[in-house]
Amino acid sequence: MASWNSIPLEITYEVLGWVAFLSWTVGGYPQIVLNFRRKSVVGLNFDFVVLNLTKQSAYLIYNASLYFSSAVQKQYFEKYGKEQMIPVAANDVAFSIHAVLLTAVILGQIAIYERGNQKVSKISFGIVAAVWFGAAVCVFLALPTHSWLWLISIFNSIQVFMTVIKYIPQAFMNFLRKSTDGFSIGNILLDFSGGVANYAQMAVQSIDQGSWVNFYGNIGKTLLSLISIFFDLIFMSQHFVLYRGKRALIAPKIISKESTEPLTPKIISNESTEPLIKSSDDPVSENV
Repeated sequence: MASWNSIPLEITYEVLGWVAFLSWTVGGYPQIVLNFRRKSVVGLNFDFVVLNLTKQSAYLIYNASLYFSSAVQKQYFEKYGKEQMIPVAANDVAFSIHAVLLTAVILGQIAIYERGNQKVSKISFGIVAAVWFGAAVCVFLALPTHSWLWLISIFNSIQVFMTVIKYIPQAFMNFLRKSTDGFSIGNILLDFSGGVANYAQMAVQSIDQGSWVNFYGNIGKTLLSLISIFFDLIFMSQHFVLYRGKRALIAPKIISKESTEPLTPKIISNESTEPLIKSSDDPVSENV
């Protein structure tokens, strides 16, 4: 296993790693606090949360396996060379564990708080079921040949795929409602900081080793940062530019048993007696 060539770069790598960890870790709390203060999860897309749980679980399996398993590490060195460093740090494992727990807490809030007429779509349920069924099949395929590196790469691919699609329902819901009310911007700002720090951490390691193997050797971590940054920019544009200071004008329609569409819009007329979200004069309704 390769060692660091520069102590300053090694320290920078560790600092950036824990900055990313703290940003992503703390980033999960603004949404939980916002839900608690409002006693409502209206405005938070449930598909986003369900897909995110699968994403974080797959990422935990990948990180923990590559960081702790000597058998997986041996296969990694055989493929990429013993002079390379394992592209998973302790902060990656810590973040994954924490992210799974926080997402589970948010799911608990969805179960107990006011959720209006929002539901998890059948499409999301189908995606999650298909992903875990495919993962189970891969486990059985890997057992005879002990192809552990290949197997965890499948979980890495799963987390990348889920990262790509998990943000779409929330972004689309914000577009329909013409508002980000109920969706914490604090979460997005911290997620953006974590993504930038995570990508910078990988760049520091590559500079020290004079090799860019860790970028494609851990393509999941690379894409995780880039995709997160891309969608964070979209959410920040929605919150600070497109729908700045706006309350929800459109509510998600109740999904019938025959429908698989998660977000069919229903315009709330001016004669409606109750707004979807309390006015901005009520501090409880403000985004965290």
